[in-house]
This record gives sequence, structure tokens and C-alpha cells, in this order.
Amino acid sequence: MNDAYPTTALPLQDGDLLAAVDLGSNSFHMVVARYVLGQLRIVDRLRETVRMAEGLDRKGGLAPEVRQRALECLSRFGQRIRDVPPQRVRAIATNTVRRLAAPQSFLMPAETALGHAIEVVAGREEARLIYLGVAHAQPSKPGELRLVIDIGGGSTECIIGSGFEAIERESLQLGCIATTRRFFENGKLSKKKWRDALTEVTAEFQQFAGTYRALGWQEALGSSGTNKAIGEICAAMKLTKGAVTAEALPQVRDRLLQAERIELIDLPGLSADRRPVIAGGILVLEAAFNALGLTRMAVSKAAMREGVLYDMLGRGGADDPRDASVAALMQRYGIDEGQAARVEATMLRLFDQVAGAWALDPDDRLMLQRAARLHELGLALAHSQYHVHGAYVVEHSDISGFSRQQQQFLAALMRTHRRGIPKSAFDALPDRLLAPARRSAALLRLAVLLHRAHEGDPIPQLDAHAEGNTLTLTVSKRWLDSRPLVRADLEGEPQDAAGLGIALKLLAA
Repeated sequence: MNDAYPTTALPLQDGDLLAAVDLGSNSFHMVVARYVLGQLRIVDRLRETVRMAEGLDRKGGLAPEVRQRALECLSRFGQRIRDVPPQRVRAIATNTVRRLAAPQSFLMPAETALGHAIEVVAGREEARLIYLGVAHAQPSKPGELRLVIDIGGGSTECIIGSGFEAIERESLQLGCIATTRRFFENGKLSKKKWRDALTEVTAEFQQFAGTYRALGWQEALGSSGTNKAIGEICAAMKLTKGAVTAEALPQVRDRLLQAERIELIDLPGLSADRRPVIAGGILVLEAAFNALGLTRMAVSKAAMREGVLYDMLGRGGADDPRDASVAALMQRYGIDEGQAARVEATMLRLFDQVAGAWALDPDDRLMLQRAARLHELGLALAHSQYHVHGAYVVEHSDISGFSRQQQQFLAALMRTHRRGIPKSAFDALPDRLLAPARRSAALLRLAVLLHRAHEGDPIPQLDAHAEGNTLTLTVSKRWLDSRPLVRADLEGEPQDAAGLGIALKLLAA
């Protein structure tokens, strides 16, 4: 990372606890680890079958009984991590929450039940975290490529990576619950139904199968409960020692189809809670084997939750994947690094003066730094309304390391860094982020305005004081007098800042 863009490291002490919560579409998982001598030592695991995807209707609504089941589970998880500091906990929601028509109506009570914020991640970010967990649990040989397939309740992620880096990531709307409901909704199983479904699901994998097969891999691993369950069935049927092979999978499928109905499925080694959704899981895995030409897939003992833990170790420090993503965006869109650094430095001066009064934390500081680096991204598309273009790109791109809420937060700062403040600018953000987002936007606006001329001369005096929603800014009179354009812009800023709910007072000294 360029030295002009420092980050604030997240200090970890020996003995600190970290927790990762995975709100999956089938099961909710929590893993608690202790940081010891630079390593993570797992001290507790919790898993509950919630089947969120089971309660999702076609309009994006969630059945009340499933919602209640989820909230009760999160309440129990929350009791276990009640004493873990918020910055040491990451809770990640995946496919089912992504598909809710009104996610905040679930997330607000869910965060209350858990006692911690919940992030919603896009499918490709979910894939990166899955790969990270598998890579740390089972390190690959140097230079080797590996394929990781994770069949969840609502989606399936396929990743090719090397070492700890995910090179190719894909996410398909094909989970064990979703696929079982889609093709076997009435509970009936038949060879014809299976053939028709297999053709349709295989076509989903074929969208990227050519790219994956051309890149190749030396090892294939399956993560998540579905792959683990299928591996256990293969072992119980004495077909393998726990792996899944191209020879074993059709035998498992034929044994499954003997049941004719889902509730009658009798597969050795299959748990009762997995029986209602295993048909969809086996179907998805058979399609993956067919499309990707797999012959053998070992089963990993790790999944996304472990990846979230390891991702937390790098956050806020030199290995934060979000900073690498921001640097890549700056390069791709040809952003003026000098101007970005000037705006960032001034914004940090302002931030550090008001952070205490405005209850802004180190994470807000990091997000503001990233917004400063990216605020001119839209200029690569068009000068007119460039703040709108840049915000759209950031909100709707797959950006490694960022949750959906973080991208929406970043986009809101970019959208409001100049011109008027639209009433809808912060609508996508949860209530807990509204105050820091509006206050951060005010600081970014001032930093951008003060550097409108793109000049490198330092600003001799710049003092900020905050009290409630009032921000007082004192600027050097001599400096302002020599910059009539900046003075005019500053004089008009209080009116715009009111759109952020902030009363801005300007003083020249």
C-alpha cells in the first residue's frame, strides 16, 4: 500500500477472544477462538439448524415461525459472546438475508438478539471468506491451485485459489434447501424428475465451467455441512473413506431415489436433520462433478466461519483486504493519487479533532480514508454528476473484503461529497450507521471543498469543534482571502450541511 495511505492497526493481545457468527440459509454457526502467540485456538463451537431458506417466499418475505426460530438462536449465541468486545465479533448473513425484500426488518431485531452488528455479504465475498477458511485449515502446497466447492442452504460457491488468495469466485443460487424446494416441492422423488433437474442445474455450472477447467487445479475440496454429510454417506456405504468420487456419487444418488419420497430417504450415515434437504445437495454436487469433470473431492473441516476469523486478523492492519481492493479501484479508474492523499490528510485532521465529541470510532476513520481515496472515481466515466457515477460503481461492484452495508456506507459518502444532499442518500443504511455516516459525510465534504483547486500548499490553520450536531470550523483568514472560490464555496456550505442534519458555523481567524 502507498505510504501516503496509512491505516490504523487493530491491536490484539495474547488471550483475546474473537468470535465469528455465520447466519447460513440452513444452519447458524458460531466459532469462538482465542488469540495465542499469533495463532487462533478454537475454544468453542455452536451450531443450530434454523433453515432460514425454508421460510423464504417468492416475494422475499420470511415466515414468522422461521424468523422467530432465527431470533431465538441468535439470542442464545449472543449470551455466549456477551463479554466479547464488538470489534472482536463479526456476524455474517448470506443468501437468504440477501434475498429478503426488506432485510432491515429482520436485521434490526436480529442484531438486538445477538447483541452485535450483522453484515450482509455478496455471494462472491462469501466465496472469498469460504476459501480463506479452507486455506488456513488445510494449507496447499506452494504454487498449487485448488478448487473449493461449498454447498450451503441457499447458494453454492465455487472458488479456485492458490495459497490464501482466491483467484476465481462464483456464487450460484443453488443450495440444498433451495434446490430441494425448487425440484421436489411435493416431496416426490423419481429418476425422471432427477434427470430433468440435473440438466437444469448442470447448465448453471456450465456458465463458468470452461474458464475453471482451463485454469485447472491439483486438488478439489468440499466445505460446509452438505459436502461433509455426503462424504459421511460415501464412507458409511463403504464406497470411500470419506471423500466423494465420480464412482461413488451415482451410487449414493441411486440409493436415495429408491425412497421415492423425501421423508422415506434411508441413506447410511445420514442424520435426521439433514434428511429433508439432502436431495438438493446431492443433486447440486452431481451437477458440479459433471460440469467441472471432477473425479474426486476431499471434504474440508473448515468453512466460512473460520475464514471470517482469519479475515479479522488482517482487518485494520497492513493485510486488510479492503485496502488492497481500494488500491485496485484507484488504479483501474485512474484516480489522481496526489489529490486523494491531500483530501485524505485534511479529512483526517478534521476527523481527529471531532471524533470524541461525535462518537466516531477507528472503523469510521478507515471508511472515511477509503472514501477520500475513491471520491473522484466517477471522473473516469463523466465529469457531470461524477459523484453519482462513482457511488453507483462502488455500491454495485463485487469488492473483496467489504460487506454490502460497508459498500453502501462508502457509496453514501461518495454520493454526498459534493452538491446537494438527496433525501434518499442514506436510505440503504441501518439506523445504527446513520449518525456516523452523516457526520463522516460532512467532514469529507469540507476536505474536498478545501482542496477544490488541487493545490499542494498546506492549509495553515484548520480547527474543528463539534458539539451535538453543530460543527464549528475555523480557517485562516489570510489563506481564505487569497482563495475567493474556496471562500464562496465555504459560505454556501452551511445550507448544504443542513441536509445532513448538521449546523455548520464558519469562522475566519
